[in-house]
Amino acid sequence: MTKLSFGEKVSVGFMLFALFLGAGNIIFPPLLGQQAGENFWIAIIAFLITGVGLPLLGVITVAKSGGELEDMAGKISPAFGIFFTAVVYLTIGPLFALPRTGTVSYELGVKPYLSEATASHAWPLAVFTVIFFLITTFFALNPSKLIDRVGKILTPLLLLVISALAIKSIVTPMDGSGPSTGEYVSNAFGEGFKQGYLTMDFLAALIFGIVIIQALKGKNVTEKSTVVKTTIFAAFVAAIGLALVYLSLGYIGSSSFKTIGASEDGAQIITEAAYVLYGQFGNILLTAVIILACLTTSIGLLTAASEYFHKVIPALSYKKWVWVFAIFTTFIANIGLQQLITFSLPVLFFIYPPAIILMLLTLASKWFGDSKYVYLFGMLFTAIWSLYDGLEAASIEPKWYEEIVSAMPLYEMGLGWLLPGIIGAVLGYIISLFIKK
Repeated sequence: MTKLSFGEKVSVGFMLFALFLGAGNIIFPPLLGQQAGENFWIAIIAFLITGVGLPLLGVITVAKSGGELEDMAGKISPAFGIFFTAVVYLTIGPLFALPRTGTVSYELGVKPYLSEATASHAWPLAVFTVIFFLITTFFALNPSKLIDRVGKILTPLLLLVISALAIKSIVTPMDGSGPSTGEYVSNAFGEGFKQGYLTMDFLAALIFGIVIIQALKGKNVTEKSTVVKTTIFAAFVAAIGLALVYLSLGYIGSSSFKTIGASEDGAQIITEAAYVLYGQFGNILLTAVIILACLTTSIGLLTAASEYFHKVIPALSYKKWVWVFAIFTTFIANIGLQQLITFSLPVLFFIYPPAIILMLLTLASKWFGDSKYVYLFGMLFTAIWSLYDGLEAASIEPKWYEEIVSAMPLYEMGLGWLLPGIIGAVLGYIISLFIKK
């Protein structure tokens, strides 16, 4: 058994932070800040609950359970465990989060330097994403300590850049925030809560938790209590880093409205704000660090997804899975950032609540003897309610369905599924007692 020093523990936390810190972490807080307007603090607190609090709990849950997501979901049945885990890997992998790393890198790192005529064509994005995911593929095909090494350098550097932007925006502030728009006018907390889903960090936490555990085992840290304590410490380091990033970028977005005008694009907001605050140098520095951050995350996501599907379908080698997902991801990335976000919304709004209930039940498993019926009915009842959120995001809103789900307490806060999930879990527990008898 090996015990890590405080500095080594912090390094593990930075590694986890580097894995989390990708595309969504950069583009959504500035957009929230600008659109929330005078309701910024209500919205950003709600965003921090789902964007920081849930990932923190997710890593802690994996650390305490000592298993993988498939083991947690497999409490219902082995087949469901594989299915649910595959859905999560596809969501944070080739369908949404992975292609988003390429499109955000393009939006922040290349598009601002193109002429308006050139940027209007599809080929610059196509060329960039091919190069970006070829680099990702190269490192995924040759697993190394890249993420660990880059994380040690990149994380402090990125925090330094964002801190410099935030401090400059406070010392020499931009012209200020505008009015609240959209859902932020009447339901700032609920909208901020749902926007936190878009980072996909909670789903990633259910994957990255086991990555940290494996990394610790590689450092000869094998005693369970030490692994759990170190993983939880790393989770808090990563959570503090994420919270600082979100607060800084959110504030920059909030204070930018009167200077750069309204925008529907978080990447454009942070790019223009960096130029206002530091000129061309600010854009160049921000571009370099964010592309590296997205590249680090993309390598981690591609590697994780390929390893999992190779385990499920071993007939296809790990390297072949890497190529399959890399090629597929490149095509998906070329639909564009806004379209990618639009397509991901229904899926995220649907699967996030059942995943949250799964995590909470796993943490409380000793109280109900790990009964599969508690997991089954808890997740089922949650899914019935969260399905409406998914349909609503897809602009499909059956009136009768809305009347049912909107009657549930906490619906306006984006938590209408919570009470049904609890009711389902209690019902499952009662059923388990009868079956035991």
